[in-house]
Amino acid sequence: MKYINKFIPAAAMLLALGMSSCTGDLDVTPINPNLALEYSPEGLFNKCYANIALAGNGGADGDCDIDGLDGGTTGFIRQMWNSNELTTDEAICSWGDDGISQFCYNTYGSSHPMLNGYFNRLTTGISYCNQYLNVASDHDATMTAEIRFVRALHYYLLMDAFGNIPFSTTLGTPVRMTRQEAFDWIESELLDIESQLSPAKAKKSTDAGYGRVDQAADWMLLMRLYLNAEVYTGTAQWQKAADYAKKVMDSDYRLNTNGVNGWTPYQMLFMGDNGETDAAYEAVFPILCDGKTTTSYGTSLFLMASTFDGDMHANPSDPIATNGTDANWGGNRARAELIEQFFPNGDAPQVAAYDMKDAAGDDRALFDGIGRQVDNPTGYDGVFKDGYAVAKFVNFKTDGSVGHDPKFPDADFFFFRVAEAYLTYAEATARLNGGSTTAEGTNAINALRARAHNADTKQVYSLNNILDEWQKEFYFEGRRRVDLIRFGKFGGNSDYIWSWKGGVKNGRNFDATKNIFAIPAAAVDEVLIQNPGY
Repeated sequence: MKYINKFIPAAAMLLALGMSSCTGDLDVTPINPNLALEYSPEGLFNKCYANIALAGNGGADGDCDIDGLDGGTTGFIRQMWNSNELTTDEAICSWGDDGISQFCYNTYGSSHPMLNGYFNRLTTGISYCNQYLNVASDHDATMTAEIRFVRALHYYLLMDAFGNIPFSTTLGTPVRMTRQEAFDWIESELLDIESQLSPAKAKKSTDAGYGRVDQAADWMLLMRLYLNAEVYTGTAQWQKAADYAKKVMDSDYRLNTNGVNGWTPYQMLFMGDNGETDAAYEAVFPILCDGKTTTSYGTSLFLMASTFDGDMHANPSDPIATNGTDANWGGNRARAELIEQFFPNGDAPQVAAYDMKDAAGDDRALFDGIGRQVDNPTGYDGVFKDGYAVAKFVNFKTDGSVGHDPKFPDADFFFFRVAEAYLTYAEATARLNGGSTTAEGTNAINALRARAHNADTKQVYSLNNILDEWQKEFYFEGRRRVDLIRFGKFGGNSDYIWSWKGGVKNGRNFDATKNIFAIPAAAVDEVLIQNPGY
């Protein structure tokens, strides 16, 4: 599929633009009520997917669907990443953008501009889906099921971040849903559409349907919903999480285990040709990026440019190139706790990114340490070299070339990948087994370690070991906050303190009310109520 907006008919674009919302209330109308609207089902279908990848109808340098906010800043993946990474033990940022310090120090509130952007990006995306389902639901049964999934995904992220949420399946005024009610609706919706989605089939970008959700994506979202059910509803559902994880593990999708031209299997998941190599077979739901046709400052480019400066070199065969693009913004870098996962003895070397994995004995250690220190002595407002840099996302291709545009990358973002099912299965079955992995759960974790050429495998893993494995496998992919909350390591009286947690160098606990973000002040009305503690 393609997101590029030149393939959306003009009338469909006008209708889609008319659904933009600056308040996220889902109560929206077309730009011109006197316009005799014609629409293309395919155009509206594209728009529902495109909200995840693009800022608006004009690509990176065009309009933004979120009124009054910068298109690059409000990117779906960028804001999901900011809220789930900068608030944790993984990432800290040296930029002075309004809202960055509040994320890094866990002091966010109802006036936080980036949470406002995230809230509005999600609610606007829901409006696009509602529009398609209201006018084109009888066009194609599979397409309708896919858009119901995309809407459920938006509702899931909204519920995860904000707790009580605005809800509507039309373009009318929404009602308030509690977290429990939202959980129940999302579960019911995903179960209902499963049989209507395409069968689970691994694909490359050259295959029809690449980038579109199928049954495996449905299983993945159900799996994630059930894994966090105790947080969302107070009732654990570990067995269901394990069951759906196993369905993904047994499906046509699979871990990428074969490296190419010196690039490791793990690195290939985050490279410029990850949609064209066998890495694509691990991507259950890739968000498409192309340097010419689907350009954005808020997806793969953000993950590359924000983590690199011009002194970094991630390709051993090209000592001049940095990340495969010409963008090196130098803002986001690792907190000490992330580096210590790979170097628990405090012996992380000051070497280039392509040498770090060998020093760590783990292919997943994609960090640059040249001229850097592990510590972040001055916090968010320090310099980029206070802290090791993360060189995980690059636009190099396995054949040695780079993307076909120097500004925007070709690397897709793998929203769901099979490795998540492996760790979900290990964790869920361990929780059912008194806190230690079963033989099958141990094998699942060891499969990921073997893929990373980490010889330090275990016979059994504790829950704390599993939380460590979540970090080693998925750092900087936009999910750490959710994992810490599930393990009781985020807000509240936690036994886990990281550097600059709560805004002080040695870290301190903050209130458990911060486990849910504040509803943006502009969205609190007769429908929504503010979350406790804000």
